[in-house]
Amino acid sequence: MSKLPQRIWSDDDWKRIELGYASRDMDEKWDVFTEGEVVFLHRSWTGNGTFAATFVPVDGGGWRIDSAVVERDAERYRGTDDAYDCVTLELVLSAIVLGEPATELRTELVELTRRGSGSDAPAGLIQHSVLGLRSDS
Repeated sequence: MSKLPQRIWSDDDWKRIELGYASRDMDEKWDVFTEGEVVFLHRSWTGNGTFAATFVPVDGGGWRIDSAVVERDAERYRGTDDAYDCVTLELVLSAIVLGEPATELRTELVELTRRGSGSDAPAGLIQHSVLGLRSDS
């Protein structure tokens, strides 16, 4: 990916990201797991890998994404826009794995989706189609 999230995740966030996230029902769309410092985001229904993000520690504390790859096989993932992929990657980690409201990221996802598709679908529908839901632990 040429565009990466600029967020610095805290050490506590990183510990939670390392634990991953396993979908528990049909409304959840993501499974997230970590091997070393690489975080993998897979679609829960198909098992297809969509993102792999390599995290590195930041001087003074915290973690950031140093590099990431995204699936570009159109039969496995239809995304082709780096800005959309950047927001989706950060949003899955923030909203699904960490359980944050991520309001600004959600708004940006809706705007990018509408701009890219020309659709005026309701925001909730767009968010659900990309993120799904997050079950409480």
